[in-house]
This record gives sequence, C-alpha cells and structure tokens, in this order.
Amino acid sequence: MEQLTSKIMGTGSALPERVLKNIEIEKLVDTSDAWIQERTGIVERRIAKEKESTAELAAIAGKKALEDAKIPAENLDFILLATFTPSSFMPNDACLVQTALGASKAVCFDINAACSGFLFALQMAHAYICSGMARYILVIGAENISKVIDWNDRGTCILFGDGAGAVVLGVSDSCSHGILDFESGSDGSHGKVLSLDGYSESSHTKFLRMDGQEVFKFAVRKVPEMILALTKRNHLLLEEIDYYLLHQANKRILSSVAKRLSLSLDKFPMNLNYYGNTSAASIPILLDECHRSGIFLEGQKLILSGFGGGLTWGSCLLSW
Repeated sequence: MEQLTSKIMGTGSALPERVLKNIEIEKLVDTSDAWIQERTGIVERRIAKEKESTAELAAIAGKKALEDAKIPAENLDFILLATFTPSSFMPNDACLVQTALGASKAVCFDINAACSGFLFALQMAHAYICSGMARYILVIGAENISKVIDWNDRGTCILFGDGAGAVVLGVSDSCSHGILDFESGSDGSHGKVLSLDGYSESSHTKFLRMDGQEVFKFAVRKVPEMILALTKRNHLLLEEIDYYLLHQANKRILSSVAKRLSLSLDKFPMNLNYYGNTSAASIPILLDECHRSGIFLEGQKLILSGFGGGLTWGSCLLSW
C-alpha cells in the first residue's frame, strides 16, 4: 500500500483595503521613503480598520482557498490558524473562522509560532493527513500586526502590515506529488530578540519589540541551512528548485540568502514591496499570488521557508 502524502489543493488570501505608504510614515517618525525602500524594499503596506479582525481576514482567505480547491467547507476535518495577533484568545480564531465558513465538522485551533507559524501549521496538517486522521484541512496564516505596533518606534513601524493567506491541504494521489519534506526548529533561549509580552488586541498597551540586527543575522544563517538540509536529504541540486518562497520580512534578507546559495534572485518571488512583513500570513499570501498569476507549472519543485519570533524556523519542500 502506497504511503499517504498531502498536496495543496487550493489557495486564497485577503488584504485590508487601507494602504499605508512610506510617505505617510515620514510624518510619524524620523525616516524617509527612500531610506525605507533602501533598507527594506517596502513601499507600502496594508492596515486593517479598527474593527477589522484577524478572524475576519482569515475567513475571507479561507473561503477563497476552498473555492479554488472546489471543496465544501463541511468537508473540512481541521482548521489550523497560525497567528500571534488573534482577535481573541478564547474562543480561538480558528473557531471563529469555522462559524463564518460553516465548517461544522472541523476540529479548530490556533498556533502561535510568529512568522514561522504557517509552516508549523502546514507540517502539522501534513502529519494528520499522512496518518489517515484527516482528508481535508484548511491551513491559514493571519495577522493584525498594526494593532500591536508602536508608531513612534522607527525600527518596527516601517516593517509590518496586516493580511491573511490560506491553503486547503488534501490527500495526494501520488507520494511523489505534493508535500515531500519539512525542516524546522526552535530556540527559545533567544526569544527576546523578537517579542510581544502581555498582548491584548483591545488594550493597546503592549507593543512588538525587535532587535533588527540579531533577526537579520539569524535569518541569513538559518534559512540557507534549512534549504541545504532539505535539498541534500532529497538528493536535489539547488538549481533543481524552481522557486523559493521565503517569508517576506526584508528584501535585504532575501537578497543575502540568494547570494549565500549562489542563486539568482529571480528564483525568489517577492511582494513585500506592497504588503510589508505580514508574519504568519506572508508565505500563504505570496503562494496565492504566484498560483493565481500562473507561474507555477505542474511538477515544479518549490521550497517555502519561514523564520521569526521564538526564535522559530521552518521550511517545506513540495512538488506542485
């Protein structure tokens, strides 16, 4: 009997309507549009309205993914939602999404692994499917980071945006088509490098704090390590990977990773110039945009790679 594996059956994303351009941030802190673009590659980001919740964005992205997959919501076995900025801690946002979608049979829970959250949730969903415990799982990354940003802190307010992305994961008809492997890890001893203590979406009393230099050094070291581990274990050359979809944190990080691996930056799709760093949402938003643009061809190999608070890191190798 052939071993079960999983595949991405559909994708979706949701972004707030409000666009916040760099020129507007110039009025809040000592910075400039040119400086932000040079240091980060970001031109603008999306900001949720005051009453626009993480769960609402997640539900929209989830509905689009289900429509793309042509799977009814009532067929879902699980909803896994990755976020560090939930609408509420109880009920969890996955349950709120369940109600919005009518996915009455789904087991629902949230996962907090910051910017690696979507990859961790995807790995968990893959394990459920491979074990035979589930057939269809909705995996969502969603964030409302603008609610926890100190708009007087130049080091963070220029970077982050809000949004949600989702995939429907289902059983693959071939063990060589779909998700092939994962590489992930955590290092809690460096957790204070990127932190948010005592978060409450309604209180606005706690803010995201980040040591940008340490995060940069961590990312440009860990991401190439993960990619090399995946390709070596699966007997692949770096050049055989068609696209590398990395967490959209900073263009300088992505450029440094490409340089360390001696790869063309053309293999690294980017949308951070429009959306900034959307944490757990960034990879599924990018995946959805690439999928809907038609650049993925059947059988192409992709590596998804996330890194962030915890510290945490995760990568996925898949055949489209």
